[in-house]
Amino acid sequence: MRYIFIDSQTLLPMKCFFFLLFFCTNVLLAQQTKPNIIYILMDDLGIEEIEPYGNTIFKTPNLNKMASEGIKFAQHYAGTSVCAPSRCALMTGMHTGHGEVRGNKQVEPHGQMPISNQTVTVAELLKQAGYQTFLSGKWGLGCEGTSGEPTKQGFDTYYGYLDQVLAHNNYPEYLIRNGQKEYLKNKVIWEATQNTYSKGMGSYTPEENKVEYSNDLFTQEGLQFIDKQDNKKPFFMYLSYTLPHNNGEAPKEIRFQSPTLSPYQNENWTDLEKNYAATISRMDSYVGQIMQKLIDKGIAENTIIFFSSDNGSTEDIPMRFAEKNKLRGFKRSPYEGGIRAPLLVWWKGKIKAGSSSYFPTAQWDFLPTACELAGIKPPQNIDGISILPTILGQKQGKRKVDLYWEFHEQGGWQALQAGDYKLIYFVKSQNYELYNLKKEAQEQTNLKEQEVKIFEKMKKQLQKARTPSQFFNF
Repeated sequence: MRYIFIDSQTLLPMKCFFFLLFFCTNVLLAQQTKPNIIYILMDDLGIEEIEPYGNTIFKTPNLNKMASEGIKFAQHYAGTSVCAPSRCALMTGMHTGHGEVRGNKQVEPHGQMPISNQTVTVAELLKQAGYQTFLSGKWGLGCEGTSGEPTKQGFDTYYGYLDQVLAHNNYPEYLIRNGQKEYLKNKVIWEATQNTYSKGMGSYTPEENKVEYSNDLFTQEGLQFIDKQDNKKPFFMYLSYTLPHNNGEAPKEIRFQSPTLSPYQNENWTDLEKNYAATISRMDSYVGQIMQKLIDKGIAENTIIFFSSDNGSTEDIPMRFAEKNKLRGFKRSPYEGGIRAPLLVWWKGKIKAGSSSYFPTAQWDFLPTACELAGIKPPQNIDGISILPTILGQKQGKRKVDLYWEFHEQGGWQALQAGDYKLIYFVKSQNYELYNLKKEAQEQTNLKEQEVKIFEKMKKQLQKARTPSQFFNF
């Protein structure tokens, strides 16, 4: 029998050597055929604020490109209408009636309630499937040293904000890289007291002191991450921007800040309006840079990009722009303007160009979709379904669980969507509203008196849609 010399201690039979070589080669090839996955999440970007969904004020040519070369989902929903629970739904595949984080609950010494060690995230699943994983931007599911820190939830590395309050300021004093603070050149003004909701972590940066823009840095990190890839392992990159979220700790006139006012500097608007509009176009430029990097590196055909937002438009959106919106409600609202979100998916050469879908989807569908892309099975106890068939123009399977949302501030509310109908329950006032979204997406006509059978049926479904939570109950 022939042997292969491995080292001074090991002689391997040649047959075993070639079997091992064949096995390793096939594992490598299998990994290479798994597509890279990029999820780009915006913060408080309403569905009606970008051109693919009808906006005629803000310029978003790169999102137009995504839509014209990929697929646009017309009825996609965020996890809920505020940041942390929406992001929990995205990461775990569970809606807010089943997820761990169901509200923006602050904890000591600061930050939001961390997801636990028992939580299974999409990053963990993809990492187990051989993916290199990276987060750049806002997290909101646990600060450094907690069980929710990204590196304890499946991310190999991360850079950005862990505390959502710190993320209010786009010109921060520092950002966090893998548990360590990295100080920037900005000179911020911190809150005067820690006896507030934000526990002293709120800050703002006067115009004359702003130097380094966090979202520019997130994009640079993302581009560098892509550059480092050698195609031996697939990658998952979660780019979680903070635009166009307002800064509630800043004076009103600088609640929105952009490095430049381009391309709106000559508009007859206030500086606040120009800054808000500029953040929309700037985030569009980030998307364009990522797409072009994939093309230049020759991996666009093996990389799928998802683009969405964590909830509807901020309540602080300048009135000049808000009055153009047709959907009812803003952030924190159960109406379509609060929870409906954009979803554009781009996969060069794999998706029918310019396609669209009216199949109702939600951000908890991302985890099972990513699992199917990676060739692995998702956990059984999730609420989402893979929407990869729709993305690829194939027959889509039906849902087993209705779309459901809940919200635990301002008196609380629950909402359930089944077919064309959506039922909303305002907990404090004990008031129900029923709408037919197919006939009236603007939600103006409450049908609970006219559609009694549907109302009673959905009322029972709503009561069964959630499980009790240790921290979030009405």
